[in-house]
Amino acid sequence: MTVELNHTLAPAPDKHAAARFLADILGIRTGTPWGPFVPIPLTNGVSLDYVDSTDYRGQHFAFLVDDATFDAILGRIRAAGVPYWADPFHNEPAEINHLFGGRGLYFKDPAGHNMEILTRDAPASLTG
Repeated sequence: MTVELNHTLAPAPDKHAAARFLADILGIRTGTPWGPFVPIPLTNGVSLDYVDSTDYRGQHFAFLVDDATFDAILGRIRAAGVPYWADPFHNEPAEINHLFGGRGLYFKDPAGHNMEILTRDAPASLTG
């Protein structure tokens, strides 16, 4: 049996603004809105679907990217003046991390979700 994540929801006070922000930072397009959702389609077939809500807690979403994409995203983050950090607790501002021999950083979307981009995933021995 195969089990794949197909989509997940990201609540936001303004789903359109949050989706546009993330799509612009990632350098991709939003999907076609359908029903209450504005999807951000990703290359592995999974989508992050923004939905309007005011009753939620910020979540953590991580995006595994190649080095060239990381550089492009970092450039867009800096050009837009979006604060970023090397750590998920936002103690190391305007820095990137080098975990697992790669690079990573964290930034917030307009809905307050903690977004992460990373170029190397944790070794399987750490993730189970």
